[in-house]
Amino acid sequence: MTSPTLSAADHTAIDTVLQSTDRLLSENYPGDDGTRQPVHTVYVPADRFTETLVADWGAEALAALGAQGGIEALCTAMGLPAPLIDQVSGRVTAKLHSEPIEDLRLDFEDGYGLRPDAEEDSDTLRVADLVAATAKDGTSPPFIGIRFKSFEESTRARGLRTLDLFIARMMERGGLPEGLVLTLPKVSTAAQVEAMVYACEKLEQSHALPAGRLRFEVQVETPQLILAADGTVPVAKLLHVGNGRVSALHYGTYDYSASLEIAAAHQAMDHPAADFAKQVMQVAVAGTGVRLSDGSTNILPLGSDENIRSAWKLHSTLVQRSLERGYYQGWDLHPAQLPSRFAATYLFYRQGFGAAAARLRNYAHRLESTVLDEPATARALARFLQRGLLCGAVDPQDIEDEVRISAHQLAALAQTGLMPTVEENND
Repeated sequence: MTSPTLSAADHTAIDTVLQSTDRLLSENYPGDDGTRQPVHTVYVPADRFTETLVADWGAEALAALGAQGGIEALCTAMGLPAPLIDQVSGRVTAKLHSEPIEDLRLDFEDGYGLRPDAEEDSDTLRVADLVAATAKDGTSPPFIGIRFKSFEESTRARGLRTLDLFIARMMERGGLPEGLVLTLPKVSTAAQVEAMVYACEKLEQSHALPAGRLRFEVQVETPQLILAADGTVPVAKLLHVGNGRVSALHYGTYDYSASLEIAAAHQAMDHPAADFAKQVMQVAVAGTGVRLSDGSTNILPLGSDENIRSAWKLHSTLVQRSLERGYYQGWDLHPAQLPSRFAATYLFYRQGFGAAAARLRNYAHRLESTVLDEPATARALARFLQRGLLCGAVDPQDIEDEVRISAHQLAALAQTGLMPTVEENND
């Protein structure tokens, strides 16, 4: 009879050797938590924020569509076949009415510029008041926050002051909204992230906030973050010195391109230099639970009918390209970009829905299939469907009808790639 030969002491010795690895994987690579990620971030100069901004953007987006013949005209310009136009058009129109902005960033950096301290102080307090008011009355988007000035020497004090005033005023107005997002721009070293962690810790202590409540996005806009002077990759290091506070990495199309001396006419989301930086970012965040966002295109759908439709087609193509490469979020800069953002996003999930649903159904119910999927692939299939569900491209009934599982089971599959047991399903 064959018996194992490794003793209990051998197992203990191996466990001891791997303690640091176990701790690293557990603490630094927890994986995606399955919560909602917005499909876009809308950037607006902070002083232009009003209580009706979200509704105003939705109305302007719908008006832009109307002037071009409606959502069907946009879908046709994108080259969608008739069956997909039917699936996408109604959903996009409904989205522009109900939730035209998923994530709103009130910008005190490039979009705001350098102003007297008294003016920026005043705008900071006013913005905090409006964020609190819209959160209270339900007109705020699911995610909202500020981008303050960078921690480079020339703007560091101003950026910290704006952050400090904003948090203090929000606390005076009843506390921080659940979907609060803080954005740290122009990061070039991991030390700047460590400084932001220090600032967050101090602000939490000052306002009696739970430890870890303040998290922040890092904007990747400098080549020094991709490759440091010593040959290391700071964008990977900063995730692990962030003490769990780094929520996302956002690629900054134009600052990054300009820093590489790429001519203005060729600065774009699909430039090879952009792809390289974004692939490094993607490898760095793998398994950490940190989200990724692509940047923006500055080709706006304005002017002549030809320019508008050309810009919509370009934007939708870039959005689709990002989604195909695992970047599920991007930036929008103008209301007229919202129709192409949502049309391209919904097209991505509707096009892939049938095949993903069938494969996940076969996996979940152990049906015979020509494709043998493993838990890792099942997790990816479920997360794809879950993302489509969360943004409105897929309906809960679609999941029940085509996959024949509940939303709870879909969430469990998206987390682990395993179907929950009966006991887990009843929790």
